Amino acid sequence: MEFLTWVFPALVLLCTQQHRCIRAMNDIGDYIGSNIEISWLPNLDDLMKGYARNFRPGIGGPPVNVALAIEVASIDHISEVNMEYTMTVFLHQSWRDDRLSYNHTNETLGLDSRFVDKLWLPDTFIVNAKSAWFHDVTVENKLIRLQPDGVILYSIRITSTVACDMDLSKYPMDEQECMLDLESYGYSSEDIVYHWSENQDEIHGLDKLQLAQFTITNYQFTTEMMNFKSAGQFPRLSLHFHLRRNRGVYIIQSYVPSILLVAMSLSFWISQSAAARVSLGITTVLTMTTLMVSARSSLPRASAIKALDVYFWICYVFVFAALVEYAFAHFNADYMKKQKNKIKARRQSGEVNVKNAIVLFSLSIAGVTQELAVSNRQHRIPRSLPGSYGTIEIETGERKRQQLMKLEKKSGLKSLFKPIDADTIDIYARAVFPAAFAAVNVIYWVAYTM
Repeated sequence: MEFLTWVFPALVLLCTQQHRCIRAMNDIGDYIGSNIEISWLPNLDDLMKGYARNFRPGIGGPPVNVALAIEVASIDHISEVNMEYTMTVFLHQSWRDDRLSYNHTNETLGLDSRFVDKLWLPDTFIVNAKSAWFHDVTVENKLIRLQPDGVILYSIRITSTVACDMDLSKYPMDEQECMLDLESYGYSSEDIVYHWSENQDEIHGLDKLQLAQFTITNYQFTTEMMNFKSAGQFPRLSLHFHLRRNRGVYIIQSYVPSILLVAMSLSFWISQSAAARVSLGITTVLTMTTLMVSARSSLPRASAIKALDVYFWICYVFVFAALVEYAFAHFNADYMKKQKNKIKARRQSGEVNVKNAIVLFSLSIAGVTQELAVSNRQHRIPRSLPGSYGTIEIETGERKRQQLMKLEKKSGLKSLFKPIDADTIDIYARAVFPAAFAAVNVIYWVAYTM
């Protein structure tokens, strides 16, 4: 009985496992019999016998035709400072290799990406790339398909930082043209010929891209032959795409603050005696300087003068001119005040001189009468009467002539620099400054947007 108690559970467990194994094998058989015909698969080992991956297809004969197609996944970053952009693309290459043709079936084989290491591949590279890398999460992002006639489709995902020469003279109203150049590194036109795929009428994914600072307005495909004296001719395919900068952010962050600063600096409606007018002018000048420096920090230090720099300097000139206008008006007001004080002082001194002259005149008359009486007594006429009225009149007449001559000379010089009333200067400035700023804005926007 003890033996049966040990043997019976073991037999039951064995039968259960055997039933599961039979069921699993039946499922695999159904799967193989219903979905896949293993017999049509070509033997890759037989295809690869005698295959030399170091030699191109049809070596010694006509060149290999390689068709290229591009799908844009994203344009991640466009940098004006480094003159570059970063793009992620799916690069599809297709060519024919008769050594890999098979006639077992008409089906196309989708192979593992590791099979690529056994094949000959075109040595395509990005000519204007600064750096590039492949994606390998979770496996290498490569696709390889083999058709019965030996046509190979090879696709790979690449992210590359590509150089792009930019003309920033109209920044931020500029339009840029960037390129992606593809070329064979080692094979000349005698061995390989590139052409755009017949299905490459448009770039898939490019019309759906949303860029932060740019809008893609147009793109085109070009093919050209590059001549190198030492190596020969090399075919090159280029993708040109045109970018127009979005101006809204610059209008909000740069242009509108500059206009408001100029409007604040035009403080001609504030009285000359107000101390806030000085502080307002200095503050706007310093704020405009800070805005100019912060805007230029995100741009390359190029010799070309940009449109934004021109506008900043226009606003800076108007802000500084408003401060100079206040200084000029204040100087004229202070000068006229001093002139009025001088005139008042002269009037007061003239009144004192008249009083003194009257006193001297009365004293002189008294002296003359007294001397006449003495002379009559002594029976003689005096030759000269010192301190008499005649001598006083002669002396005062000569002094007046000299003073008049000096005043005429001074008035001739002052007429050239005749001071203007401060309120009159402000009245003129209220009309001239806004009109001039509006006119300069019209000229600026027409010049840089047309």
